[in-house]
Amino acid sequence: MSSISAALDALDAAVELVGAADIEELPAPQRFAALERLEAAVRRQIAVSHEQLTHLERYDGCPPVSMVLADVLRISRRAAKRRMRDAEQLAPRRGLTGEPLSALLPATGKAWEAGHLDVEHVRVIQKFFRDLPDHVGPIEIEKAERTLAEHAQTMRPDQLEKIADRLVVHLNPDGKFSEEDRARKRGFQWCGGQRPDGMSVGKLVADPKLRSMLDAWMAKFAAPEPDDLRSHPQRQHDALADLVRGRLGDPKLGQHNGLPVTVIVSTTLQELQADAGHAVTAGGTLLPIPDLIRMATPANHYLAVFDGVTGQSLWLGRSKRLASADQRIMLLAKYRGCTAPGCTVNGYNSQVHHAAKDWKHGGTTDIDDLTLACKCDNLLVENDGWTTHQLASGQTHWTPPPDVPLIGGTNAYHHPERLLPRSDEKD
Repeated sequence: MSSISAALDALDAAVELVGAADIEELPAPQRFAALERLEAAVRRQIAVSHEQLTHLERYDGCPPVSMVLADVLRISRRAAKRRMRDAEQLAPRRGLTGEPLSALLPATGKAWEAGHLDVEHVRVIQKFFRDLPDHVGPIEIEKAERTLAEHAQTMRPDQLEKIADRLVVHLNPDGKFSEEDRARKRGFQWCGGQRPDGMSVGKLVADPKLRSMLDAWMAKFAAPEPDDLRSHPQRQHDALADLVRGRLGDPKLGQHNGLPVTVIVSTTLQELQADAGHAVTAGGTLLPIPDLIRMATPANHYLAVFDGVTGQSLWLGRSKRLASADQRIMLLAKYRGCTAPGCTVNGYNSQVHHAAKDWKHGGTTDIDDLTLACKCDNLLVENDGWTTHQLASGQTHWTPPPDVPLIGGTNAYHHPERLLPRSDEKD
């Protein structure tokens, strides 16, 4: 067993050697063969990296492994979680008593380890098993996995996808899906962030009940009217907006984290006066100022206004007194989300956190000492040795324990404008 440090040093040297080599010394046809070898080597390194993930573990002060992995490797947290899932499926495992177990996808794992598969091949095989109904037996599943792993070593991912689709029909010729099969696939998610024009694309996979209810709603509220120039998709969009708008702020919805279920928005006085720029919701959505003004007309929403130069709080719409709910609204408007470095949890899903001293340890519920933290990061301060304090700028600084391989500091994820050049800066 060689030292991992020595092995990585040798790998760095080998990469330098390959990078300095001249591929043009080979005849044109042989250059493709050289790149094929290089691709196999890269894939093997990725497989080794995934296997090493199975040896990572939490210790005192350490956040969840996927969060640390994302920050250390500078990849998204979604990508870090995906790599952890890939490692669980493709790498050999250990039982509760320490006995060695094969990978969940053994044939795929072996081809992956040998450098024969790209990540896209793996995604096709994973999707095949996600879409497979529960009634398909283990023997058929094992054969199907071997078949797909075998074909993946000689086909492109798009070719493999055709084989996978045909194999699903072969294993489920009658197209039978149980309630559990359908329930597992239902969902709604935004496909990435907002586009440059502010629009967002979402993906809805509706079960039969939701589809039937939406059909009934759209039949009435998305029906064309005389002289209506909107397209059918536009009418359905507007009907869905009417459905949600009619519920937000309704006391019957109860509360979320101590506040009514409604939109909370922050902006600056300068942007309101100019009728230009963007407000920001506690969910991180950019809202053009003209849209904000139109939303405020029938409003059951909360609007917090700040001075764009000093950051001073100027006005809180609908507030009557300084109360805990009003404090939380101002925190949502000020911080927009969890203040821990790199955390992406938005304000709606964050908790109030005492930056200097927690209330149960003698801290005061002073708005200047309050900040936002997600549940996970809040627990890091309470139980795992992390500390926080407020800077003169009003930002919250986080400091990890000495043995945690993360850099402390503030979080600019919810305030990307802080990373842009100032208008008064010279080139």
